Amino acid sequence: MFRPLSWLPLLLLLAGGNAFAAQSWGIAHEKPVVLRGEVVDLLCALTGDCPEDCGGGRRQLGLVTEEGRLYPAVKGNVFFAGATLDLLPYCGREVMVDGLVIENPAMTLLFVQRLRGSAEEAWKPARAFIEDWKRRNGPTKEWWRNDPAVKAVIARDGVFGIPGLQPEE
Repeated sequence: MFRPLSWLPLLLLLAGGNAFAAQSWGIAHEKPVVLRGEVVDLLCALTGDCPEDCGGGRRQLGLVTEEGRLYPAVKGNVFFAGATLDLLPYCGREVMVDGLVIENPAMTLLFVQRLRGSAEEAWKPARAFIEDWKRRNGPTKEWWRNDPAVKAVIARDGVFGIPGLQPEE
C-alpha cells in the first residue's frame, strides 16, 4: 500500500541538497553540521573586551547559536588557515555555516567549509584567507611555504620553532 507521508522524510532530504554538504576530513569525532548563529569575537564573548569590528581580523571568531552554545571557528576551507576573514563581514550578525564540528572530551571546534548570510543567499566557500593572501603576495600552490611571516619565523626560530635545533641530515 502506498503511503504518501512515508516518503516525506526522503523527499525533504533530497530537496535540501544544500544541507550537510561538508566534506569529511577523516578527523576523529567529526560531524557534518549546518549551524545558524551570531558571529562573535571569542575574546569579547568570554571577557567582555569587545571592539566594534570583532577585532578587524586580528581575533579569533566563533558562532553563538540560538541555544547559547559557543562554537570556536578555528578552521576554514584552506590548508593551515582559519575562518576569521570569512566570518568577519558577518560580525554581530546571523550567519549559516556548513562544515564540520569536532567534538571530543577536551573541546568542541567548528571547521567552516561554506557560509551564507541567509537562506536566500547562495552558499559561498570559506576561502577568504587565501584570496586575501594572494592579493598581498601573489598566486602560489602552497601559501605556507611562501609566506613572508612564516619564513621570518623559521629564519628566527628554526623549522622546529626552537632556535638552534636543526633537522637530522
